[in-house]
This record gives sequence, C-alpha cells and structure tokens, in this order.
Amino acid sequence: MVMDKKGIVDKTLEKIFSRKLLVFSVATYLTLSSNLESNDWTFIALMYIGIQGAIDLYEKRHSQ
Repeated sequence: MVMDKKGIVDKTLEKIFSRKLLVFSVATYLTLSSNLESNDWTFIALMYIGIQGAIDLYEKRHSQ
C-alpha cells in the first residue's frame, strides 16, 4: 500500500515537474538563501547528471 502511494506521488511529480528541474530548483533556492554553498550546488549538479546518465545508459542497454 505504501509503495502505491509512492508511485502515485512519483508519477504526479513527473507530470508536473521534471526531476532535474526540481533538483536544480531546490539547490538554487538553497544557494540563494545562503543555506548551500556554490561548490555544493556544483557537486549536486554533477552527481545528479552523472547518476542519471548512468541510469539512462543502463536502462537503454538492458531494454534492447
């Protein structure tokens, strides 16, 4: 039952926002409000892009 709710929330967020936009928006807000340093923002961006790229590559290779 909990998994279904997580799935519903995840699908709703995907329809409203892309995950990348959401991650970068939150990181940018935290940087602008002085709760996150610019180096940390860069780290978050690079980690997200790298991890998401690896996931996309894995899914692409295993779907064939």
